Amino acid sequence: MSDIEIRDDRAAGRLEAVAAGEVVGRIEYFVLDAPERALVPVHTIVEPAHEGQGIAGALARELYALARREGVTVAPLCPYVVKWAERHRDEAPGADPELLRAAKEWLVAHPERF
Repeated sequence: MSDIEIRDDRAAGRLEAVAAGEVVGRIEYFVLDAPERALVPVHTIVEPAHEGQGIAGALARELYALARREGVTVAPLCPYVVKWAERHRDEAPGADPELLRAAKEWLVAHPERF
């Protein structure tokens, strides 16, 4: 994992894991503004040749760290991030059910995004 760089492409809604100049994994997300500001991960994808190397977990960890730095919540809709958060409660505080509901409603209203 030491040769993996994680970068946030906020405009594209992707947190990317990069190795040797190539994107090898990503979390696709959007920023929810109401009822409160939150990062909402929708998909976690790791290229097949890079699976099993801890990339998805590193991406999830960085997403929560990014949210902490920005003072916002993570409202996970991505099944992988939900499971990761359940295993790492010390790093991944739970999201309010109302926030999760609002995130799901946003996603339904914007199907072209994902």
